[in-house]
Amino acid sequence: MIITFKSAVSGDLIMFGDVAKRLLNIIGKSDTPPGICTAEQLPAAIAALRAAVQTDRDAHGSTVKQQFDDQDVAASVSAVSLTQRAVPLIEMMELAHSRGKPVIWE
Repeated sequence: MIITFKSAVSGDLIMFGDVAKRLLNIIGKSDTPPGICTAEQLPAAIAALRAAVQTDRDAHGSTVKQQFDDQDVAASVSAVSLTQRAVPLIEMMELAHSRGKPVIWE
């Protein structure tokens, strides 16, 4: 399953369903498309995602740095962090909020 996030102020953001559902759960929205985060709801959603990103960095930041300090391990690391997945959505939401537009997903 693919979920596409859309806003009138940016290009579409396409994610695999399991990733998108995780992010939607973080912001307290139903993970069953379609859905909307209104311009008024965006600040709380952005704050929730930023908090999750900080928690992810706190939990895994030192581990990832330690792994990348070892070149042999760095070559085998292929996991994508919550931070890497959330940042594009945060950026979309911030832009939408700055222009008073919602973010929808389908």
